[in-house]
Amino acid sequence: MNVLLIGSGGREHALAWRLAQSPGCTKLFAAPGNPGIAEHADLVLLDVADHAAVLDFCREQAIGLVVIGPEAPLVDGLADSLRADGVPVFGPGKAAAQLEGSKGFTKDLCASARIPTAGYVRVTDRAEALARLNAFPLPVVIKADGLAAGKGVTVAMSRDEAERAIGEIFDGGGEAVIEEFMDGEEVSLFVLTDGTALMPFGTAQDHKRVGDGDTGPNTGGMGAYSPAPVLTPALEQRAIDEIVAPTVAAMATAGTPFSGVLYAGLMLTADGPKLIEYNARFGDPECQVLMMRYRGDLLALLLAVAEGRLGEQPAPDFSGDTALTVVMAAHGYPGAPDKGGTIGGIARAEATGARVFQAGTALQDGALVASGGRVLAITAVATTIAAAQQAAYAAVAQIDFPSGFNRSDIGWREVARQAE
Repeated sequence: MNVLLIGSGGREHALAWRLAQSPGCTKLFAAPGNPGIAEHADLVLLDVADHAAVLDFCREQAIGLVVIGPEAPLVDGLADSLRADGVPVFGPGKAAAQLEGSKGFTKDLCASARIPTAGYVRVTDRAEALARLNAFPLPVVIKADGLAAGKGVTVAMSRDEAERAIGEIFDGGGEAVIEEFMDGEEVSLFVLTDGTALMPFGTAQDHKRVGDGDTGPNTGGMGAYSPAPVLTPALEQRAIDEIVAPTVAAMATAGTPFSGVLYAGLMLTADGPKLIEYNARFGDPECQVLMMRYRGDLLALLLAVAEGRLGEQPAPDFSGDTALTVVMAAHGYPGAPDKGGTIGGIARAEATGARVFQAGTALQDGALVASGGRVLAITAVATTIAAAQQAAYAAVAQIDFPSGFNRSDIGWREVARQAE
C-alpha cells in the first residue's frame, strides 16, 4: 500500500520511521517532510491547504492511506475532502477537530456532558474579559481560543500578568477562555478511536516550560517520557470512563464522530483526573516516545481506525521499557529562533543506541541546518526512567549544535519518585 504522511516535524519523523517498518507499506510519501523523514519516505512538494492538489496526488499515486500529523490541516478540513473522495485518512474531520481548534468549544462540550474540567468563561472582547476576570482567584489561566502551537496558554500569577495575556490575545484579533487554576500534576493520555470503539494508546508526560525546573514561558514541548506511572491503571481507566468516552459519545451524537487519535491533557487533582485540553493528533514530542515503545504494525492499526475497524483489533503492543526524549531547540525559542545554525554529530548520537528525530531542519549547501524553533528530539529507551534519561543525555552530548540549547532535567519528577 502507498501511504502519504502530512507534516514536517519530529512527530512526523517518528511516524515515518515506524510506518516504513510496516510490512504493508509499499511506498511512503511525505509532504513536505524534512531531511530526517527523507531517510524513510519520498518527499513531495504539496500545498496541503490546496485540497484539490492533495486529492490529485492521491489519485496519481494510488494512495491507500493518508496520515495527517499536524493540527492545522485537520482544522482546515483536509480529512473531510479526502474522505469525500474515497481516500482512507487517519485524522478527524473539521467539525471533530474543533476539540483542538476551539478551546471554548471543548469547554462547552465538557459542561454539557458533565466532563470534569476547570471552571471557565468564554470571552469575546477585552472589556468583557477584564470584567469576568474578577470572578477568578489567582493564579488564573488565560488561553487563546484557537490554535497556538502549544504556546497560547498563560498561567498568570498576578492581575497584571493576566491583563497582559488578555491584551495580547485581543490585540491579535483572537478570543479567549479564562479558567480557574487546577493544582496537580499534568499527564498525557492517548486514545485511538474510529468514532465508536476506543483503544488506549499509551501515556506520557511532557515538559512544556522552556527552562529547567519547569521555569520560563510555555513551548510546544521541550521533552517527554513514556509511560507515565503517575497515571496509574486505575486513574487511566477513570479518565477514559469519565472524560474520553463521554467525549467520543457526545461527538457521535452530534453527528460529528471523531476518528483518529484523541490526546487528552489531564490534570491529576485531589478530586481525580480533570481535562486540561484536547489535541486532535499525536503530541510532539510525545509521539516520539510512543513510537519508540510501540512494537506493532502501525500502518495496519491506523488503517483500521480510518476504515472503522478498530473494534476488531487486539490491544496495542508496547514495550515495558521507558522511552525519554530531549528536544534541542534553536536559541531564541519560543520567541524568534536563530535559524541557519549548523548541526552535526547525529551519527555519533545514534551510535550510542539513541534515535534522533528531526523537526526544524533543512539542507543548505549539503549541510544540515536549523530551520525552526524545535530542531531535534534525541530519544532513548531503557529499562528505567533514570537509565533512559542517562542514555538520552549521553546522546545529546554527541550533537554538535552551537546555536541550540536543551533542558537538562527531562523526566525529573519521575526520576525523583523512583529514587525514593
